[in-house]
Amino acid sequence: MPLSYQDQVNLLTDILSNQQTDCCGSVSECEQMERLVKSLMVNTEIDHHVKPILQEIYNYSQHGKYSSNLDEHILSNQENITNWVDDIGQFS
Repeated sequence: MPLSYQDQVNLLTDILSNQQTDCCGSVSECEQMERLVKSLMVNTEIDHHVKPILQEIYNYSQHGKYSSNLDEHILSNQENITNWVDDIGQFS
């Protein structure tokens, strides 16, 4: 059974929130976020204000996936993660 739009948004914000809280993450989380963002970007239900945020999250995931120090990457993006989670919450 595929995830609903809201389930995808919830999962994406959960992963981001966990990375922010724990200041660590995994390559598989980055890959999961990429898949979620791709799916959300083609969803017609999504608010057009969220698409630029999703693109930023996708870029963050890409950089994290290939980073030599993922924890440092997450730490250096703490403010961005906070903003993304807050912004997505406003539009979802």
